[in-house]
Amino acid sequence: MRTFALLACSLMLLGLVSKPLYSQQQEACTVTDKAANLDFVLLDMDGAEVKLSDYLGIVILLDFWATWCAPCRIEIPGFIELFDKYEARGLSILGISVDDSVDALQLYAEEMEMDYPVLIGDGRDDVKDAFGPLYGFPTTFLINREGDICHQHTGYAPKEQFEQEILSLL
Repeated sequence: MRTFALLACSLMLLGLVSKPLYSQQQEACTVTDKAANLDFVLLDMDGAEVKLSDYLGIVILLDFWATWCAPCRIEIPGFIELFDKYEARGLSILGISVDDSVDALQLYAEEMEMDYPVLIGDGRDDVKDAFGPLYGFPTTFLINREGDICHQHTGYAPKEQFEQEILSLL
C-alpha cells in the first residue's frame, strides 16, 4: 500500500496523473448531495480526542496525508498560510496522517510549523473508508458549513486553487 501511494504521489507531483484544474471563478460546491461523515473521534498527536462533528458549522479542509509524501510536504505550508488567514472567518484545517507514528508526527509538525490540528489516522481504516477509496496522497476534501463535501483533490493542488474554493464557501 505504501509503495503504491508513494508512486501515485510522485506521479501526481510530476503532472503525469491528471489533477483538477481551477479557474478564476470557482463554484461554491461542485459535489452535490454528498454529505461528509463526521461521526468520528480521532486522537490528535498530543493524545487529545477530536470529534469531527464539532467542526460542523464551519468550513473544513480535511487533508489525508503522510510524512513520506512529497506532494504533502509541498502543500502543507500553503495550508498553514490559509489557516492563519481564514480561521477567524470560519475555516478549520484538519490534517489526518494516514500511517505515521505519533513520534514521527510530532517531529514533522514541529519542523513544518503546523499550527492546525494533526490527527492520527494510523489504524483508522473506518475513517479512511468513509472518505475513500483514497487512491493517493494527499487527498483533500473541502466541506461546507452544512457538512457537504464540495471539493475533492487527489494529489497536489496549488494554494491559490484551495484559496478560491475556500473563499467560495466562507
